[in-house]
Amino acid sequence: MAQSPAAVPDLIPPQLRPRLKGIHISARQAAGAQSFGLHQSQNRGAGLEFSQYRAYEPGDELRQVDWKLYARSDRFFVRESERDSPLDLWILIDTSVSMSQEDRARPGWSRLDAAKVLAAALIEVALRQGDRFGLAMIGGDGLRVSGLGAGVRHRDRCLLELHRVAAAGAWPDEARLRPVWEHVAARSLAVFLGDTFDEEVVRLAERLAAAGREVLNLQILTTEERDFPFIGGHRFRDPETGEELIADGAAVRDGFISRFAAARSTLAKRFAASGIRHVEYVLDESLELPLRRLFNTGPVA
Repeated sequence: MAQSPAAVPDLIPPQLRPRLKGIHISARQAAGAQSFGLHQSQNRGAGLEFSQYRAYEPGDELRQVDWKLYARSDRFFVRESERDSPLDLWILIDTSVSMSQEDRARPGWSRLDAAKVLAAALIEVALRQGDRFGLAMIGGDGLRVSGLGAGVRHRDRCLLELHRVAAAGAWPDEARLRPVWEHVAARSLAVFLGDTFDEEVVRLAERLAAAGREVLNLQILTTEERDFPFIGGHRFRDPETGEELIADGAAVRDGFISRFAAARSTLAKRFAASGIRHVEYVLDESLELPLRRLFNTGPVA
């Protein structure tokens, strides 16, 4: 008797899905201008040449509305355009044990949970645009890859992989990451999702950027790291090294916030020097905000 196929998890919250309609994934040159492919395709989205009208849907950008047509018809229509060659989007997710850290403001909601939803959202936008997409999940089990593909079936395969993955172990050594170079080809768009605390993560992103890949980094932070709300005696433990520090939260708060802000600033400057677009996301923020920050689509406040 044939086994029934595994149910495909819907990782995107209902309130997030309509907001994705205003987000468009596009490659950009270092100067900030859009970089387009080498040949024309018939994919529709945000592009160069007008293709067709369609009815306005909640979440569409107002700048796409044809106001002259509205004046004549008293109905809202959105202009769609033909866009150039599909992108090759790679989503690289840190699945090391530090990604299992949950947020005190949202019990049961971890960095990896957020990364899974953000990855699913990126895949949904890529699917809508007709782009190809692939997943590389990197953690204690080494490298797990869902190769480059397109269409609904490939999306479902990727969602199943996202649903199954768990945070464990440390970031693997460079030798175990060599297959990344076989999959993430030149002129690919690579988006890193993780806490970006490991030097090896930063180094891999820099090397990919230096080798002609366009790299974007989305750093996922907890509210504790942003606010350090601890009062009284606490035991602070590094989930990857096991190192512990016992300290009074109020006494070390100012020093932690100052050092952490300096480290984040240094990281942002380092990525900027390599042409890597870098944004931060804190776990109590709306999930569409980091995507808008990455692709400069609308207000982000």
